[in-house]
Amino acid sequence: MISPYFPPAGLRITEPTMAKNTSTSPSTNTSQSPNSSLFLSEMNLPTQPTCVDYDALQSPLAVLYTIIFILGLVGNLVALWVFFCVHSKKNSVRVFLINVAFADLLLVVCLPFRILYHSRGNVWSLDPTLCKVVGTLFYMNMYISITLLGLISVDRYLKINRGAGVQLRLRSTRWSSITCAVLWIMASALTLTMLTSNNHSQQERCFHYKTLLKMKWKAYINIALLVFFWLIFVSLVVSYGKIALKLLRTSQDKPDLPNAQHYARSARKSFFILFLFTVCFVPYHMVRVFYIRTQITDTSCFWRGVADKANEVALLFSALNSCLDPVMYFLLSSSVRKEVLRLVSSVFRVRDVSGVSGSSSTVDMDGKRTDRGPTNRCLVSSGWKENEVTETSLAGL
Repeated sequence: MISPYFPPAGLRITEPTMAKNTSTSPSTNTSQSPNSSLFLSEMNLPTQPTCVDYDALQSPLAVLYTIIFILGLVGNLVALWVFFCVHSKKNSVRVFLINVAFADLLLVVCLPFRILYHSRGNVWSLDPTLCKVVGTLFYMNMYISITLLGLISVDRYLKINRGAGVQLRLRSTRWSSITCAVLWIMASALTLTMLTSNNHSQQERCFHYKTLLKMKWKAYINIALLVFFWLIFVSLVVSYGKIALKLLRTSQDKPDLPNAQHYARSARKSFFILFLFTVCFVPYHMVRVFYIRTQITDTSCFWRGVADKANEVALLFSALNSCLDPVMYFLLSSSVRKEVLRLVSSVFRVRDVSGVSGSSSTVDMDGKRTDRGPTNRCLVSSGWKENEVTETSLAGL
């Protein structure tokens, strides 16, 4: 879903560079075949130099993507476990977050192929079709995650700023389930369109820069995605901004309310969600404006290299969102936080030898011993209190 199918990484453009003063070159022949033009582009280096190859990015990209892969894989698996086994309260936000976790998990699964590619010196040794699939799926899941985060912001805004009738309808999971199903179908259809189109890519290059001078329809798709992102971003700013202002105003006007402190805390968390979204996705989509322009215009080799390098660095921030989303769940939901800490502490659990009946005894963080009844693998948290539900829903989770 990007330019043209998969994002750029190592850059070594071997397509012929168009010289502006072709009339002054005695060796220029307008009737030469494409193969001979490509041969001259590769061999006649003094007159037609190739673009800069950013091989210095190979090792950093491989290391950083490895870290993102490990954190994202573990974090999203734990998040899915929490949503299915702990967060038993069914609402529209839970449906959206489950789909966000799935999209992030599918994106993370694509990262080992990038790691392999960069660790081998930006050389693709696998099937070219697999390169096409991996690159397209990466971006499909990234934009699905972006869309779902935008839907969550709209859902939270409507539940807080609209009447009881709207809140009752939104509390049902039907509309959110249908919305997610339509989103996955539309994204899959666009992905299949990109995968089935003709592509004459280099056998040893996968995530590399490509011009779209002869395939501008792909650039139009990228432009549409760019406009779509900025619409989502504006909706997030407006929704979370109004949510935060209303919560802050309520906490200040009615400080005696039992949940006044929760309102103020939820307002700060709304700004935190917006901050994470901005850091992860805004730099990439700012770079894309310049990047797409270099693809569809006769841009110099230097600026193509600059666009590619900036695009690859900004793409790291977008991939980073796949492992920051679980951190967001952890920080914003006290119930999720309790169960994750319980899962981690289970490794160091102190079991009561006399608990033959199936009851267990654990040592809490403050050193006190807490006895619990029979446990099972998929435990529903008893600590999901009403005030925690209110705080979580107001924060957007």
